[in-house]
Parts: sequence; C-alpha cells; structure tokens
Amino acid sequence: MSVYLELQHIRKRFGAANVLDDVNLQIREGELVTLLGPSGCGKSTLLRCIAGLADMDGGSILLDGKDIAALPPRNREIGMVFQSYALFPNLTVRENIEYGLKMRGIDKTARRRRSEELLAVVELTEKRDAYPQQLSGGQQQRVALARSLAVRPKVLLLDEPLSALDAQIRKNLRAEIRAIQRQFNMTTIFVTHDQEEALTLSDRVCLMNKGRIVQEGSPEAIYTRPRTEFVARFMGSYNVLSRQDALRLFGRVERAAESYAVRPESVVLLNGRNEPLEPGRRVAEGIIRSMSILGNVIRYDVEAADVRLTIDALNDGRSLPLAEGSPVLLALDEAQLLHLDREGA
Repeated sequence: MSVYLELQHIRKRFGAANVLDDVNLQIREGELVTLLGPSGCGKSTLLRCIAGLADMDGGSILLDGKDIAALPPRNREIGMVFQSYALFPNLTVRENIEYGLKMRGIDKTARRRRSEELLAVVELTEKRDAYPQQLSGGQQQRVALARSLAVRPKVLLLDEPLSALDAQIRKNLRAEIRAIQRQFNMTTIFVTHDQEEALTLSDRVCLMNKGRIVQEGSPEAIYTRPRTEFVARFMGSYNVLSRQDALRLFGRVERAAESYAVRPESVVLLNGRNEPLEPGRRVAEGIIRSMSILGNVIRYDVEAADVRLTIDALNDGRSLPLAEGSPVLLALDEAQLLHLDREGA
C-alpha cells in the first residue's frame, strides 16, 4: 500500500526549546498510527502542526501527494477530535454534528441525511435533540467524533480523546473508535501517553521522546523488541540491567551491549527446588521485597544476586501470593535477555 500522508523533516521550537526535532513519518491510507510518549515529548504539537493549528519552523506535510503545509486549517481536509470535546453548548447533538457541513454551505437535506447516518454509527440516534450538558463524557466524545467524520476528512486526528474518561468507559470507547475507523477506512493518527491504549488500538506505534520518534513498529514489535533503555522502561515495566547485573543473574552474557532488558513476565517464580527446568534456564535465589495485586497479575519486587527485579505472575487463584520477606527461586533464561542500544543510536 502506498504512502498517503508523509511528514518530512518537521521542526518546531518554542523559544529555546526544540519541541519537534526533524520528525519524519510515512502513513498508509486507512492506517491507524499512534503517537505515544511521555508528557512534553512533542506528540500533541506534531498533531497540531498537521492540522494547521500550530506553525512549523520547517518541513513539509504531503497528503495524497500534495504539500498542505502552507494551507489554512479549513483547506487541509483534516478532522480533529480534542481531549476537551469542544462541543457548542448551545447546539443540539445533531446541530453539533452538522456544524462543519453548514459552514461549507451544504444544504439542509444533505446535512440531515449525513447527521442521521453518523448518529446511527455512534449509537446516539435517540440523543439527536439533546444538548451536550445532558450527555455523559463518553457520549460527548462520540458526538465530537461524529462531527469530525461528518465532513469526510482525508485524515482524522485524535488528541488524547479518552484521557478525561474513567477506565471502563475508555475501554469501551476505544473499541468503538477502532471499529468506526475500520468501517470508514479512515487514515488516523491517535495521540496518547497510555501504553495499553496504544498497543490495543494501533496498526503501528510511534514512540516519541524529546521531539523525535525514537522507535516505530507494530504493537507487538514495540513491546517485545525495544531497542533502547528509554523504550524498554516506557513500554511495560521492563527490568533494565547493566552488564554487571546481567552477569550476576544469568552467569554469562554472549553479546556485549550498552544495557540489557528482561520482561517482568519472562522471569519464572518456582514453587520448589525439585520443579523441572526447561533447557537453557538457570536458578537464582531471591527474596520478595514487596508484592502488589494488579487485577489478573501479581507484581513482585524481588532481590536476587544484589539485583532488584520486577516479576509478574498470573493471578489465577491456584496459589496464594508470596508474602514480603519470603525466599523464592527464580528461573532465568538467557534467551529472554534483550540487548539494548545506546540512547540515540
């Protein structure tokens, strides 16, 4: 599939701060790409540059082969959904959805037909005459989504649209957003700082730090094959080890690296000394320093060979959680040890 939206050498400064530092990105038509990263990494600024809501200090934005960087926002054929919903409080749900169409001079009959189509898509047909203040947060966000889709944009931008919602509504709504995006084959850029959200929603994840995309790939690749210490730490409680730490735990390390990482679920807690080991694993003795239950996962802080490790075990109810201070045996597999590159390499 060919490139549909391309960002070339995007740069943006706020005073002395380099907020976007030579950002390059190619997105295919119909793809959902998530910009993920900590607060202040530049992801929302990049979205606003694409929408034309923030001026760039350099670079090009090619949409379907045309450079739109110099066009005003209304001429870019880009829809945007904000974290704050930004609905007009004095307009009904239907009037909010039809607003962009009305501004484009679309006649009332066509506006009404389009709004009814989208009300059905976002399952708010019965709320068409309600006002925003009469809706829940999730319903307001669905109205904002429908309003952006009404004008049939070529690209949809979503700037942390779920961050103000509670956990269960977020899960439900992100599934709805993904279904709608696929239904319309809508090229979409989604901004979030939530790793689970990014991994669940995306065709591709772009992890940003300090104004740059530091790694991009499929959700599975980003999670299982982090390239640097920053990516490993950000993407899911990885244990980041120095070479000395790795040698103390694993006994040997075949390849030298700047640092190493091991996933918290890759270290196995053994129930007894006589439990059979898989080939290639070694046993280390440790002490439980703390324990917390995270729903279906029990997270342990374990000290072994003078190294602190985070270890996740399935909370399946078949065994009691280990108490603080309990001795424990760890099964370690060098094949699960990831080699990390130097930051910026």
